Amino acid sequence: MSIDNHPSIVETPPVRGQRLVQWHDEEDTARLAQALAAQPPLRNAFIALHGDLGAGKTTFVRHLLRALGVTGRIKSPTYAVVEPHQGEGDQAIFHFDFYRFSDPREWEDAGFRDIFAGAGLKLAEWPANARGQLPVPDLSITIDAMSDDTRQVTLQAHSDSGLALLQAAA
Repeated sequence: MSIDNHPSIVETPPVRGQRLVQWHDEEDTARLAQALAAQPPLRNAFIALHGDLGAGKTTFVRHLLRALGVTGRIKSPTYAVVEPHQGEGDQAIFHFDFYRFSDPREWEDAGFRDIFAGAGLKLAEWPANARGQLPVPDLSITIDAMSDDTRQVTLQAHSDSGLALLQAAA
């Protein structure tokens, strides 16, 4: 699937389904990650992760990567912008952190267009910082910290793949 087949995010993409869940502890985070990891549509999905600093975006990604068979150290791509990983069965996974992303020219120079046009799971923290460059996500996950441990999580599907993932989150 080519990135040209996806409209760019210049405004809020239409929501085709939504679910609210609460995470009361890190085990809840891991359970959602495991449920999503078991779904075939995840293999080539784009998931946008929203939330304040410390909300749990990277923690969720770590649980998801572990559930997908990624071994070794999993670090945040805050400074590198993208960290490639390989899951079971040679699953290509790309974890982006656009927190420090500010120059759209970086998008082309770094080859991000090619990554998003290719196969593999793409996980993007701080996607609003790359607005206009990213395709519409299959699934958006917004994590809001309610207390030290509790998180309110909003999952929004924007595609058929996203709807399948949303159903798995039930």
